[in-house]
Amino acid sequence: MAVAERTQTQKLTFFTYPSCTSCRKAKAWLAENGVNYEERHLFKNPPTAEELLTIIKMTSNGLDEILSTRSQRFKNLDVDINDMSVKELLEMLSEEPQLLKRPILTDGENLIVGFNSSAMKNLLS
Repeated sequence: MAVAERTQTQKLTFFTYPSCTSCRKAKAWLAENGVNYEERHLFKNPPTAEELLTIIKMTSNGLDEILSTRSQRFKNLDVDINDMSVKELLEMLSEEPQLLKRPILTDGENLIVGFNSSAMKNLLS
């Protein structure tokens, strides 16, 4: 299926932050390939706890795949995520979206975290 066909039948959601280099690369790749998507500013319109649960279900490594453990915000947290319930963790990530790796691109069934042009091409082919 061609890129144009895929984007017309499945809605792509692109969680992004404008000053993020990987987000800008992913956005440029999407534009160069004529891909339609819904852009959501990760900090102004973060994923809800329910959306985050859906995103985590699409990962192959669970929370490790979307949690930015190298971020200063994560390092400054005064919590042990291993002691948190899933609900508490999802609510925290929704309220503190800077803890998420970015960009996040999903069609509701598949997920790409970070800029990965080959994964994006595969998702859209």
